[in-house]
Formats: sequence, structure tokens, C-alpha cells
Amino acid sequence: VERTFQTYSPLIASIELKRRGDVRRAKLYYLRERSGKSARIREKLDAREKEIIQDIPQAETPKAVAPEAAPDKAAE
Repeated sequence: VERTFQTYSPLIASIELKRRGDVRRAKLYYLRERSGKSARIREKLDAREKEIIQDIPQAETPKAVAPEAAPDKAAE
């Protein structure tokens, strides 16, 4: 089932790109009658990897902690 939407329709609030695919042709008409595994589109891994790297929060490096002074046992 194919469905077209007008780009500037008031029914469309936003367009969000989920994934990028790597295909053989500019027009995807050859996918219309395919189903199952033959209709799969290879994902562009470089675009996905960049997105994953941006989502990972940067971990702070642990700072060197000065050793605390040990209490004197002789003072007891």
C-alpha cells in the first residue's frame, strides 16, 4: 500500500527521519511488487553510526583523588 501526503498539509506536524537506506536507483518503483526479504533496503551504516555516537553521553574522566591522612593511632 502506498500513500502520499502533501508536504505542507496542516495534518502533518513534523517529519522525522528514522533511518537512511542504500538503494540501487533514485526511484523506488521496483519495490512495489516485492515483499519479504526481497523488499528490504540495506541501511547506510555510516549515517547510523554517527547518530549512535552522538547519542552516547560523554563520561567524565575520574580525577586523581589525594590520599586522605590516616588518623594517628598513637594519639589514642
